[in-house]
Amino acid sequence: MRFAAYEHQHRHRVAVVEEDGTLFPLPGVTSLTALIQETGGLPGLLAAGAAALDVPPGPHVSQVRLLPPLRPASVRDFVTFEEHVEGVRRSVEGTGGVPEQWYAAPTFYFTNPHAVYGPGDGIPVPPGSAVLDFELEVGAVIGREGRDLTPGQARDHIVGYTVFNDWSARDLQGAEMRVGLGPCKGKDTATTLGPYLVTADDLEPHRDTDGFLRLALTALVNGETVGTDLLSNMSWTFEEMTAYASRGTRVVPGDVLGSGTCGNGGCLAELWGRRGEQTPPPLKPGDTVTLTVEGLGTLSNTVVSGVEPVPLASGRRRSRERP
Repeated sequence: MRFAAYEHQHRHRVAVVEEDGTLFPLPGVTSLTALIQETGGLPGLLAAGAAALDVPPGPHVSQVRLLPPLRPASVRDFVTFEEHVEGVRRSVEGTGGVPEQWYAAPTFYFTNPHAVYGPGDGIPVPPGSAVLDFELEVGAVIGREGRDLTPGQARDHIVGYTVFNDWSARDLQGAEMRVGLGPCKGKDTATTLGPYLVTADDLEPHRDTDGFLRLALTALVNGETVGTDLLSNMSWTFEEMTAYASRGTRVVPGDVLGSGTCGNGGCLAELWGRRGEQTPPPLKPGDTVTLTVEGLGTLSNTVVSGVEPVPLASGRRRSRERP
């Protein structure tokens, strides 16, 4: 089942999306995040969706403005594709290979849940950046609270999936990561989710014998294909990622877990690292990025001009006087 959040006639609604694009609004529901929290997991969400199909249909998806399918409680973005790590390390850090520590656990960082954009939204260039990039990912959405989960338990905590674009200012990212912390301003201007939340049961036919979802991934810039991959090339399953995220803490309904960027052109920086030059060039205002994931749909956004950074003083070198 596919769920959409949308704006129509100045009202925000949530609906089930039929194959032909007809929307069946859920009466009184304006937030998919709230609905996931209230229904307590996949069975409850499917029941709410089935009830919506018994009421008269609403508009067609082409007649509304799609919004991000949900407003995440938090966003953890993992890095689970070896090929991506190899290429981006060459581009951003100037080193090659995959660190041995990478294989020890599915590493992630927290990105900004307050900067989520939807399908068709303009994506502003981050202040002070001249090297903007996209990143093709899939996001898993948590539907039930859990703590210290096993991978087997984690499967029942994933309610669905959506296409995830982690927009990245590579120049800002490269500078700030030299401090020894994860990316922050290089990443937090925009994340795009959409076009829909597709419930986990819909993707079960794509699961391979090792537990990975075998979905085709394609990235286009201005209509030209720059990347293709399979989601099953991840080194950890979403269940393993969820278990790791819940270790010693909680995952809660509405949390989003990004797969990390796929390989073979899932972002420009990987290609730059492999080619030794910025080809294709960094994104600029007017460029359109279109990401398609089999079973999840197509997510398209156009880059727009951003704002100039507010100037700040450099850090002061202090005397380290003591009381």
